[in-house]
Amino acid sequence: MRFFIADAFTETLFGGNPAGVVLIDEDRDYPSDDVMVKTAAELRYSETAFIKKLAPGEFRARYFTPAAEVDLCGHATIASFYCLMQAGMIGEGETCLVHTLSGDIEVSVTNGFVMMDMATPKHLGTIKDAVELDRLYEVMGSEYNQKTGLYPMMISTGLPDIMMPVASREELNDLAPDMKALTELSRHYNVVGVHAFTLDAEEGTTAHARNFAPLYDIDEEAATGTSNGALTYYLCLNQKIPPHSECRIVQGESMGRPSVIRTSIDAGETCRIKVGGSAVILAKGEIEL
Repeated sequence: MRFFIADAFTETLFGGNPAGVVLIDEDRDYPSDDVMVKTAAELRYSETAFIKKLAPGEFRARYFTPAAEVDLCGHATIASFYCLMQAGMIGEGETCLVHTLSGDIEVSVTNGFVMMDMATPKHLGTIKDAVELDRLYEVMGSEYNQKTGLYPMMISTGLPDIMMPVASREELNDLAPDMKALTELSRHYNVVGVHAFTLDAEEGTTAHARNFAPLYDIDEEAATGTSNGALTYYLCLNQKIPPHSECRIVQGESMGRPSVIRTSIDAGETCRIKVGGSAVILAKGEIEL
């Protein structure tokens, strides 16, 4: 089977968020779950996508961290469809249907730029209790600042995360989570992790963000599509952006892998969120599975 290593949400090698991509031949079944977990662990990226073409314009995608399968992964989807285009399996300007554990999504490719639908956004809860607020921010190595005018919320656009506001880029950069405690906190709230952000941003940028998911063996991630889709919904719920708008979110700066994630929201009768970005292939070859 063919495999790729690609950096998503960047136009420059060694930027963005790297992902493994394994293309399952049309005449083969998926490997066992155990083999896919071990493959993801061997490749050592936060997520590896295993993607199979079912029919023209129709695919199935499964996503594995080094520890477990997850329902959806934004950056691995961006990487996958860039690789599929480079492999000649989809054409420029094509829109594809992708079956995932999080539901069916549409992915389109135009001029090497990949945009994907997020799952229907869900607000799963708000953290307002003073004790719970203190616990969350203490675990993250910070303090809750009422000046933001915002409370942390649990949001999902495919995977649930805690959206955690901080007042400034300095506070964002200074976060130093207790990873063991954050793992337990993530279990307590039944979320993947914490997506910390600040609206203290330069002109043309909506927010700066950092993402932490040690429960899934990801201490920090350079670009997180599903989480930034969730952040876009959070900002709309809190009236920080209009219900029909586009966002530019910067992530990964603290890791030396700056990423640019573009999102859009169309909050009409049904709320539709898209996440997109560019990608660059670092390596490709054959994998023996």
